[in-house]
Amino acid sequence: MRNLFILLLTFSVLLSCKQRTEAEKIVDQAILAHGGEVFEKIKISFDFRNRHYTIFKSQNAFEYTREFIDSIGIVKDILNNEGFTRKINDEIVKLEEERLKAFSNSVNSVAYFAYLPYGLNDPAVFKTYIGETAIDGKNYHLIKVTFSEEGGGEDFDDEFLFWINQDSFLMDYLAYSYHTDGGGVRFRKAINRHKIGGLILQDYENYKPIDETIPVEEMEALYKKGDLELLSEILLEKVEVE
Repeated sequence: MRNLFILLLTFSVLLSCKQRTEAEKIVDQAILAHGGEVFEKIKISFDFRNRHYTIFKSQNAFEYTREFIDSIGIVKDILNNEGFTRKINDEIVKLEEERLKAFSNSVNSVAYFAYLPYGLNDPAVFKTYIGETAIDGKNYHLIKVTFSEEGGGEDFDDEFLFWINQDSFLMDYLAYSYHTDGGGVRFRKAINRHKIGGLILQDYENYKPIDETIPVEEMEALYKKGDLELLSEILLEKVEVE
């Protein structure tokens, strides 16, 4: 009888460990609303700021490419599990460590934001449910995301907020703080959705506050008061499935 009790107790503990938190459940639904497993099955290409990108990402492997033409010829950047490579006119170029990191971070950043909310279930991601809120007459779940130092990349100390629509579970807004290039905070509003190959990718209006040292948690209030400056538009062009 005692052994049976121990077995039942062990099973109960294991079951409780597998239960998803509220934040994890909402992010799961958001990823599903934006395409779910399709993210891991197809390669997406698009143009962004006069550069052509391709993205493939699965649980075990990834490859991002960026191609453009400048005064030195045809440039192709490749970032994958093996690292970063730059080719100019099909020849590999040796880069200094500082430039290699800069180019790698640039390619990775575009791919990361384009594929959101996919990626928010990576092992290095910590998700916290902040609560419910409303913007422009719509109700949202507000999720905060931070990262562990191990596996979180060079920008592990960045902080994100995601506004997940309570009806559609689409990600209508996001805000983040960052520390590279002097640091700052940004607020993005989804303005257009590309529905292709079973995925939903988004364009954004990109806003900044006057004081870029404020906590990311204050961005919603500033947006509602109209106290954010429209800095740019994040537009994906010629979105295709390869």
